Amino acid sequence: ANGYYYSRWAKCIHSSRDLSDMVYIDNYIFNKDVYIQFNSTVGEYVGYTEHGVFNAKNWNNNPGQLQGERAELERVCKSRGELYQSAITDKS
Repeated sequence: ANGYYYSRWAKCIHSSRDLSDMVYIDNYIFNKDVYIQFNSTVGEYVGYTEHGVFNAKNWNNNPGQLQGERAELERVCKSRGELYQSAITDKS
């Protein structure tokens, strides 16, 4: 639409069977550049552009939004990681 591209990509990253090292990353992307990111290791939003820094400051001051984002690690990543891990180990 009008040559602008917006997307939001959330992903879970882990490198071992032990899910304790899992990281949740939520990227906000405009025109293929990440302008703001939530990383569960950092525990808050980080802005990479002027607009991203402005939003990160506001979002980090909103306890409900920040807590919701932090909860995604347990709700999405670890629960799915356990399901996928059991599916893989059950087949071998």
